[in-house]
Amino acid sequence: MRTVEVAVDAAGPRGGQTFTYSVPQALGTVEPGEAVLVEYGRRRALGVVLGTSEGQPDRELKPILARVRSDGPLLPPLQVELCKHIATHYLAPPALVLHAMLAPGMLERVERVTRNVDGGAETEWTVRPPVAREKLERRVSLTEAGRRAAAGEADGARLGPRQRALLAELLGADEPVAAPLLAARHGTSAIPGLARRGLVAIEQARVERRPLADRAAPARGSRPDDAPLSDDQRRAVERIADHVAARRPTTVLLEGTTASGKTSVYAAAIRVALEQGRGALVLVPEIALAVPLLDRLGYDLGVDVALLHSALGEGERADEWRRIRAGEVKVVVGTRIAALAPLADPGVIIVDEEHDSAYKSDRTPRYHARDVAMELGKLAEAPVILGSATPDVVTYGRAQLGEIERIVLPRVAGARPKVDVVDLRAELAAGNRGLLSRQLAAALADLNTQDREQAVLVINRRGSASVIVCRDCGYVQICPECQRPLVFHANTLSLRCHHCGATAPVARRCPACESVRIRYLGGGTQRVEREVQIRFPHLRVVRLDRDVVERKGEATRVIDAFAAGDFDVLVGTALVTKGLDVPQVTLVGVVSADIALNLPDQRAAERTYQLLVQAIGRAGRGERAGTAIVQTYLPDHPVIAALVEDDALSFYGAELASRRLFNAPPFGDVIKLTIALEDRAAAEKKATGMTAELRERVRASDAKVEVLGPLPAYIARRAGRWRFHVVLRGERPMDVLGADPGAPWSVDVDPESLL
Repeated sequence: MRTVEVAVDAAGPRGGQTFTYSVPQALGTVEPGEAVLVEYGRRRALGVVLGTSEGQPDRELKPILARVRSDGPLLPPLQVELCKHIATHYLAPPALVLHAMLAPGMLERVERVTRNVDGGAETEWTVRPPVAREKLERRVSLTEAGRRAAAGEADGARLGPRQRALLAELLGADEPVAAPLLAARHGTSAIPGLARRGLVAIEQARVERRPLADRAAPARGSRPDDAPLSDDQRRAVERIADHVAARRPTTVLLEGTTASGKTSVYAAAIRVALEQGRGALVLVPEIALAVPLLDRLGYDLGVDVALLHSALGEGERADEWRRIRAGEVKVVVGTRIAALAPLADPGVIIVDEEHDSAYKSDRTPRYHARDVAMELGKLAEAPVILGSATPDVVTYGRAQLGEIERIVLPRVAGARPKVDVVDLRAELAAGNRGLLSRQLAAALADLNTQDREQAVLVINRRGSASVIVCRDCGYVQICPECQRPLVFHANTLSLRCHHCGATAPVARRCPACESVRIRYLGGGTQRVEREVQIRFPHLRVVRLDRDVVERKGEATRVIDAFAAGDFDVLVGTALVTKGLDVPQVTLVGVVSADIALNLPDQRAAERTYQLLVQAIGRAGRGERAGTAIVQTYLPDHPVIAALVEDDALSFYGAELASRRLFNAPPFGDVIKLTIALEDRAAAEKKATGMTAELRERVRASDAKVEVLGPLPAYIARRAGRWRFHVVLRGERPMDVLGADPGAPWSVDVDPESLL
């Protein structure tokens, strides 16, 4: 009996568990990646075959009911194997992993089609594409009679001037022309009249929606990095090329300071893979970074590049996905969802800014794109390049342990900017209540805009005020769900919770004491933008944060305009510290270096250090020297000291020593379990019971695993539910956890944060 493992598209257990079905002889061979119709319980359900079963079943199996037709298997074999890994490693339902890997709406609907074949009826099931996945357009072409009329070889006396002009345009066209374009130029009645006379043919054609079809690539020689590779870059490329040629699944940490030319190495490595007939996958942490990198690769390599990120429309994503699966494009650039792209044979995989927390998904499947890329490299026998100026402490530790290869690139463009630290305690004592210190304000005032000097101001918080407090009684407006202070956004004149997204109007009177003395404390990007505009009206200011990125295409517009010199000052969150390469930037101001430094999380110091190093690296990338001004209330903190002294070695050494002490990654693994219930006492009781059960398993197995908890979540209440964490940390905690703990627990393997 032939049997296969099927991921059924239905609510089911997590952890990679599939269901075994028999394959009727009439279906022939069923390949992994194909969609099938199966009986699941008492209903029919759609499923995807993930592989064949081992051995003979010890019970009677349900048969596959039908093969669901599509244009080939839904996924290439490589992605089928990757799906199984993600489901197993991250304890995710395979069906949810598949939905994340497929084009939007791919498995939403199937339909039954009956057609006449040799006098009989033949029925089959087929995937029905939703409307969002296809865009149809009427196109017009010349018939043979129309071609003769257009060339003057037939009597055209009865043709009007517009019809003659339309035929002449079609005669000079190499392919059919869109009907709306012809109608706009020659009138709406010209096409139907010619069609009735048999001079033109009208057909429906599918239009591929290309996200950046109208974007022009920069001209050759227009980039400052057109210079040949340096000796260090060339050695790095040669080493990576050896891995590509040998199909060696090696992970390489490409550690290059800001402006060290990592992108040039990426492009050269991709060129090697393409020369061998293989593809390339390039991941970036943020949507705003995808377009500049796509421009650069298209410019350097002269190839078509596909783009995948969550801000694309469903139709655009579906068309890009279809082009990748069909093999029409071999280079894919995108955010973390691009790690799941159906690229059949990647020859090199690149993760730019590999340290960035945006690579970790916050919803099921909770995969980390960097780690998924490393697994994809093993499956595809392709090297994986992890690029960063500030590597993740885990990645740095793995390099120290010899688990991954490390290549260091020195800076090739400009020089490291001068770093000045401003003690905000002294500013406050001097009576400065603004967000800009006197030194930073003076530097902005001295900005030579006539010579196209530009500045970047970084504050990793959105909004205009982080707390709204009553001066009389101290009442703070908080989110009723998350119990966290609401942030004031001046552009919408409303309060917003940055944890759950809830909004509320600003209270004119204090809800507690009816006082009208409401005060706005703290600030974010909007307040910095407004303060710069008021104090320096001659400077052109633009802002880039999540509120801007949410508007489709706005992030690309802002970055393009700033790079073109249309603005003098760019104010933003951590978004502006990643991959922004503008040689005219001579000043970087970190408005507050302390926002995340003292969070109760083991990665707080690491994230702050990475943000600051990346931020100051935006300055001085051209011929002119750069200056970075870092404002802080903690000028003596080890992170600030390491930043000023440019001493990454001591910072990473201290972080790794602390991680080793607690068996934290890279010396161990972490799994976070979260329970969320409406009743606080019930949630805590469940968490206490789970903690006791896990500790008993540790004692029984003598595992080197520590069980922490129950721990109240940093945002203790969200969406009306109280949340508690139980954390397993040490060697192979998955062996202690065992199978999926089931509802109502959520499982986060390799969590980005323990908050």
